[in-house]
Amino acid sequence: MIGVLLLLLLLPLLLFIAAPQIRKMLSNGVCTSTAQLPGKVAVVTGANTGIGKETAKELAQRGARVYIACRDVQKGELVAKEIQTMTGNQQVFVRKLDLADTKSIRAFAEGFLADEKHLHILINNAGVMMCPYSKTADGFEMHIGVNHLGSGVSVYSVHPGTVHSELVRHSFFMRCMWRLFSFFIKTPQQGAQTSLHCALAEGLENLSGNHFSDCRVTWVSAQARNMTIARRLWDVSCDLLGIPLD
Repeated sequence: MIGVLLLLLLLPLLLFIAAPQIRKMLSNGVCTSTAQLPGKVAVVTGANTGIGKETAKELAQRGARVYIACRDVQKGELVAKEIQTMTGNQQVFVRKLDLADTKSIRAFAEGFLADEKHLHILINNAGVMMCPYSKTADGFEMHIGVNHLGSGVSVYSVHPGTVHSELVRHSFFMRCMWRLFSFFIKTPQQGAQTSLHCALAEGLENLSGNHFSDCRVTWVSAQARNMTIARRLWDVSCDLLGIPLD
């Protein structure tokens, strides 16, 4: 009995000591590309915090002209200044983008096209999770409106892993769990690695349309690979947004 009690008392200490190694084990996958990006233009949505912020910082560090596209412009400006100071790259800009409003999306796109002739890197990072039921400005349920219809279609899809970010801000339970297991959860910098890998690594052209996790192609369900379902989703999405079908 005493041994069991002693083990229970020591368990938190043992977990604390082992936490760095456990986190490292769970954080497989690091972007190893050394590509530099002078003259390249990048847009990162939701880059005023978390994974998006770390992604934007790394792209700026490599010399890209980076646009932080976010809903909270004031917070975005603070992040842009922070990145400029840390990287020495002054070409970090903020543009208003609310993915829950198609008018805002179109205004962002029009403004960007007026400023830039090319877009080399697009990171659709912004998203919501477990938020209370609500609708977008266009009447779509918030999750489908922001995460799918608002973000559009990506060339690659990535899963960053379990990352300590603001994505769980709408769930008290998840915030508690994140705090409780914070030693084992990826940092935003670690969570950004797969997005950076897909944006920077050479030789991925033939893997377009695949799903990545920990910087490598990973398994997806049969439904996710079903092209009939994919085409139907595309058609329905275009219809909801009033986009003519090709």
